[in-house]
Amino acid sequence: MTYPYDLDRFIAAQAGSYEAALSEIRRGAKRSHWMWYIFPQIAGLGRSHMAQRYAIRSLDEARAYLAHPTLGPRLRTCVETLQDLTIPTAEAVFGQVDAMKLRSSLTLFRAADGGDLFAAALDRWFSGAPDPATFEILGVPPAGD
Repeated sequence: MTYPYDLDRFIAAQAGSYEAALSEIRRGAKRSHWMWYIFPQIAGLGRSHMAQRYAIRSLDEARAYLAHPTLGPRLRTCVETLQDLTIPTAEAVFGQVDAMKLRSSLTLFRAADGGDLFAAALDRWFSGAPDPATFEILGVPPAGD
C-alpha cells in the first residue's frame, strides 16, 4: 500500500534495523546509526543527507506517521521502552548529538499528537523542556504558552 508523504521511506529504512534499534534502546546504549528514521525530526533542523531524507515536513505528515499502522506503533514502542530505562540522561543513552535529535522528535510528535506519551518523555529526559527550534519551524507556540 502507498501512504501519503512517502512514509514508505521509513518502512524501507526500518526494515533492516528496527529490531536492532529497539534492542539498543532496551540496553540503554545506542551504538548503530538509525536515529533519523526511528525518531524523525521536523525538516529544517538537520543538514546531512540522511537528516533531510527522513525529515518530517509538516504537522500533517507527523500525524500521518503516528496514524500509520506500522510506524506509529513502532515509535510509541521505542518511546515506551525508553521510558522504562533507569539511566539518568538521554545523553548517556544516545550521546549528545542524538539526544538533541530525540528532544526534537519528541517535541514534534507531542505537537502533532498532543498525547501524554511524548510529553511524559520530554518530562523524563529533558525536564519537560521541548525543543524551541522545532516549535519555531512549526510556527506554533510551545504547549502551555
